Amino acid sequence: MKKESSITVLEKPVDKNDDDALLESLGYKQEFKREFTPWELFGVLFSVLGPVPSFASVLVYAIPNGGPVAMVWGWAICAFFLVIIALAMADLASAAPTSGGLYYWTYSLSSPRWRYLLCWIGTSNANTMALTGSVASVGWGCAVQIMAAVSIGYDETFIPTNGQTYGVYCAILVVSGILCSTATKYIARVQSLYIVLNISCFIAIIIALPVATPEEFQNPASFALGNFQNLSTWHPGFAFVLSFIAPLWAVGAFDSPVHISEEASNASTAVPWAIILGASIPAILGWALNVVVAFCMGTDLESILGSGVGQPLAVIFLNSLGKSGALALWSVVIILQFMMGTSILTVASRQSFAFSRDGALPFSRFLYRIHPSTQTPVNCVWFVAFLAALLCLLSFAGAAAVGAVFTLNAAASYVAYCIPITARYVFENDFKPGPFSLGRWGFPVAATAVAWMTFSIIVFMFPTNPDPGPLDVNYTPVMLGALILGALGYYYVPVYGGKRWFRGPVVTLPMSDGDARSKSGEGEGEEKEA
Repeated sequence: MKKESSITVLEKPVDKNDDDALLESLGYKQEFKREFTPWELFGVLFSVLGPVPSFASVLVYAIPNGGPVAMVWGWAICAFFLVIIALAMADLASAAPTSGGLYYWTYSLSSPRWRYLLCWIGTSNANTMALTGSVASVGWGCAVQIMAAVSIGYDETFIPTNGQTYGVYCAILVVSGILCSTATKYIARVQSLYIVLNISCFIAIIIALPVATPEEFQNPASFALGNFQNLSTWHPGFAFVLSFIAPLWAVGAFDSPVHISEEASNASTAVPWAIILGASIPAILGWALNVVVAFCMGTDLESILGSGVGQPLAVIFLNSLGKSGALALWSVVIILQFMMGTSILTVASRQSFAFSRDGALPFSRFLYRIHPSTQTPVNCVWFVAFLAALLCLLSFAGAAAVGAVFTLNAAASYVAYCIPITARYVFENDFKPGPFSLGRWGFPVAATAVAWMTFSIIVFMFPTNPDPGPLDVNYTPVMLGALILGALGYYYVPVYGGKRWFRGPVVTLPMSDGDARSKSGEGEGEEKEA
């Protein structure tokens, strides 16, 4: 008899710069090819966040809840705290760079009594839903942007139906799935292109808008930096808080480089810096875009929101650049949004692979496979794409329902992030910092990050107005509650529930008693068969 083996820790010292040895010390064999350079790893998060397309997708949350003040100063406030979250995540990522990420950290840092349940609900299911929601929201945003381009092309006489938009969305998922099923080296190399295109589009916007905007749409500094317009029915102060949804959705997915860490070289150093730079640079660029647009969007905010185009930034481009210029620049935004989708689908598939590796997803035997030709988890790619397609069926329930997909992925992400960050300091554990460490600043940074994320989760639960009807109710609390209750049900269901068989991260290495000691089974107080 021996204890069921899960996470392992090698008795001999491990060189943090030896990627394979470090992964082995965490209990996993090397299954991917390490094709991602540090630059390309940074490109993953940078393209997932996509400063320009993300800004385009979330402007609709900022304009009605404070106008220029919300755009400029609301974003600035959030950017500070978002970088704090990135620092807290980077501290953990350097110590244990594995595709499981949050899930692995939660297990290794939590007490034996709570680790299985916290892994199951908090980081595994919440993180899976968050990343799937990200795939869905980015893909849906791309479909809406394509429809906005068609509307501009037809002088706003074309009004797409939900069915048409959903059809375009499904086509986007299929093309993204094909691209994400290719070999790792191709996915890695294209990250440089994503970075260059994002930066180029950013530069084009901050130059073209001030130069080309007609005088009637140019705003003085007093308006761009100090005008507050509350077009919602909330109290002005709370409306300003609701505008935080824009940067909170646009600058997120901090765990993206972590899920690619088993395909990256020098992961214990490259991953944390990819998280920090990949979050802080888009946050700064996004703020700059807000400032430029605030100076060039005119003062009639209601006409921007009420346009048949359906996308505020596209309307601003149309007013400033004319039809041809707007279509040209908006086409680049669409391409960048599509690139965001491929990057987040890649990340989500790796997270699903890591979870299925431990048998914790339905159909894990089918999902835990590496394609022999591409050496990538092709089954997981299409599994995530299928779930994303199902998720956006909510579009047929109305704009509020599909809008909840945006806030759900952010709320679920923060639930998943809070757990390992908190566990590090609440439970007794043998956390060993990696090459990147916050040192004595670790606890204040972690406490600030958790406090801000808790506050943000509450913000995500509120509707667009204090007296919502069926068409503008916020479905995020319902969806998040259903996720948690569903996970609990699956965990505790008699006979087949995860409580009977789930034991956290599973060792995939051939093990000998002389090489490693098991850290699993500590919470059970009894020996089990491996």
